[in-house]
Amino acid sequence: MTARKSDMTRTSLWRRTLHWAKLSAMTIPNLITIGRLFLVPLVIVMIINANWDAAFILFVVAGISDAIDGFLAKRCGMASELGAWLDPVADKALIVSIYITLAVVGAVPVWLVVLVVARDLMIVAAVILSWLLDRPLTIAPIVVSKLNTAAQISFAALALGSRAFGIELGALALACELLVALLTVASMTAYLAFWLRHMAG
Repeated sequence: MTARKSDMTRTSLWRRTLHWAKLSAMTIPNLITIGRLFLVPLVIVMIINANWDAAFILFVVAGISDAIDGFLAKRCGMASELGAWLDPVADKALIVSIYITLAVVGAVPVWLVVLVVARDLMIVAAVILSWLLDRPLTIAPIVVSKLNTAAQISFAALALGSRAFGIELGALALACELLVALLTVASMTAYLAFWLRHMAG
């Protein structure tokens, strides 16, 4: 009887250990995402101080962290409701902050930053307005939105990297600016059409 009770105790402890291990693992993507948020002010300071090498490295680390937390959440069963909110917030905080700071130091044109920020503000305003009108709206990523985000991140990395390595982009910079602008407008239009259909439905 004592041996059986001992086995049951060990089994119970083992199950509890597995349970707590799973709970801890579930927080890993969220911790990585929060770490990415903390990188945002560091990158801003590096850009303002013209420390392009550090700014570029930190931006790359932030990008890699985004890929890692996404992989862990989706492929390793660590997705959470908090993570679903934190990840896009961290991404937007990084992109918008970097673009604004790059515009301040003259590394990217102001008109492009206004366009990038206007798109995100429009989406936030649409979600808030839908909620106020009792027509809650969930914004899901669409193909053009994913392409837009990829283009924005790539151009930011290109702008930082060109200064870190002393490379003159020339016409390539203009081509990238136009591509980002085109995808930003396309994404904005697609989300606006989706919102109008939702509100009219």
